[in-house]
Amino acid sequence: MSLAVTWSLLNLPETESIQISRQPSITFLDKEGRIIASYGDIYGQTIQYKNLPKDLINAVIVTEDKRFFSHIGVDLKGIIRATYVNLKAGKIVQGGSTITQQLAKNLFLTPERSFTRKLHELILSFWLEMRFTKQQLLSIYLNRVYLGSGTYGVQAASEKYFNKKVEELNLYECALIASLLKAPSKYNPISNEKLSRIRTSKVLENMAKNKLITFRNVKEAKLNNKKYDKFTSAPKSTRYFVDWLLPRVKAYLGEIDEDLIIRTTLDVQLQEIAEKSVNQITSKYESADQSALVALNLNGEVLAMIGGRDYGDSQFNRVTQAQRQPGSAFKLFVYLAGLKSGYSPDDLMLDSEININGWSPKNYKKEYMGEVSISDAFAKSINTVAVKLSESIGRENVIQTAKSLGVNSPLLNSPSIALGTSEVNLLELTSAYNVLANNGNGIFVHGIRSIENTSGKLLFMREGSGPGKILDSFVVSTMTKMMEQTITNGTGRKAKIDRPAAGKTGTSQSLRDAWFIGFTSDLVVGVWFGNDNDSPMNEITGGTAPAILWSDFMQKAHSGVPVKSLQYANENKIRKFKNNDKINRIISKSKRLNEQKSVFERILDNFF
Repeated sequence: MSLAVTWSLLNLPETESIQISRQPSITFLDKEGRIIASYGDIYGQTIQYKNLPKDLINAVIVTEDKRFFSHIGVDLKGIIRATYVNLKAGKIVQGGSTITQQLAKNLFLTPERSFTRKLHELILSFWLEMRFTKQQLLSIYLNRVYLGSGTYGVQAASEKYFNKKVEELNLYECALIASLLKAPSKYNPISNEKLSRIRTSKVLENMAKNKLITFRNVKEAKLNNKKYDKFTSAPKSTRYFVDWLLPRVKAYLGEIDEDLIIRTTLDVQLQEIAEKSVNQITSKYESADQSALVALNLNGEVLAMIGGRDYGDSQFNRVTQAQRQPGSAFKLFVYLAGLKSGYSPDDLMLDSEININGWSPKNYKKEYMGEVSISDAFAKSINTVAVKLSESIGRENVIQTAKSLGVNSPLLNSPSIALGTSEVNLLELTSAYNVLANNGNGIFVHGIRSIENTSGKLLFMREGSGPGKILDSFVVSTMTKMMEQTITNGTGRKAKIDRPAAGKTGTSQSLRDAWFIGFTSDLVVGVWFGNDNDSPMNEITGGTAPAILWSDFMQKAHSGVPVKSLQYANENKIRKFKNNDKINRIISKSKRLNEQKSVFERILDNFF
């Protein structure tokens, strides 16, 4: 025996440091500071013994090591008791390791089961007891012990499960964290809430039996537990958002060699609403395998992002990675360019057949309405008028308008540009609509607010609000009113909600893509429906499933939010703008006369 001890002493692992070698962790927090995702091992900030709640200390001691403050690192009574219980049960049902032994094993030893490792554990336990006070040992242990869901230490666990600091934990929360020490994966409240309740109740009752609390305290703690019907856990769809951010973190900081905390713009509550809306509405449409949704605030912050119906089935993000034809949702840029060129919502254009080098676009209902106003043509999404307007003002102006609002995808200069045949992604199209919601001011879409290390040092801070004024306020007001009509009496009627809103439907060729993009005074939201294999859908247009999903999400997202009107330019400025715009008016009228003349000439050519 003495030889074994001597050999063990000579072969002890290095104890000069109690640092643990591991991969740097990245922890993502939502806008309220709630953990939404993590990579690597998450360690919370170190908590001193004096800052640990008394209930937590008592819960841990009664659960793990009742004689912790009196033994010398090894509890002989505990070992004898455990041996007796195990022999009686015919299997191992109780362990005899002290907190000090567990700490020695976690800090210095491997998980192997051998006599040598156990001997090393005993020797190191004595060394730790001589090197540190009991308070220091308990603090080190609680700062490093694994507590489920990728968390190490009570601070990380407290933030993960309760979104609060350790010092703020109540009795039930202290008992729950102590309950995780036995089997963190098994009793994890996120993975198994029922078992977690049972185990936590047992810890509370043991505390009462050992006169650390009263049984009345136990009853009150269990009653207070009702408010934990749902523990802090981001929905699975959040991974689409986090996957989108990861490359940006590396782009901002380069090689990651320390633990990071990423404070994001995501709102977990809105993400949950979005996920439920997408699942509920999309399930009603069998011909659409996929749908996507993104919600922004007026500053360009991404509040919710659903990249597909199920992240587990497909990690492909249809908000940021899918390039699809926007259809009539692209007409926003055509009409904006028209307004900037001097056209007015009341101006009349002829909804009639048009032929451009053999290409003759048709309306969705394959009929013509004759003379219609610009405003009605937009609300009813009339294709022929959009093409005529685009050709009248010049496709280059339409493309330039789209680019100025943030569309970065390549746009083909062809007559069909007016009908949205150039592919874009949902995020850039939604961000372009955000310029209207933001009264003509450009925005930079982003999902990261700041990055810091676990010591609190700021490594990156989001700065800058956007590129400034892009659209004149009068143009914004006019376009917004036209978009409101799309919802009140146009193709987007199924998108109606209980407050002022503006938007536009979009349906690509052969019903392969369906969109609805719109906004209120608080949110800008884009929705897309389609199939990954680009196959046509059955009777799904922008005015059906996307508009319904948009309405469902918006109604729930605005619950409890005061109703506000959409932003409009000052009426006096509008009148002044109109008075100073006589030249544009004349040009516009001249263009319309030339167009009508051209139509009349084609009729005569066909007649003769």
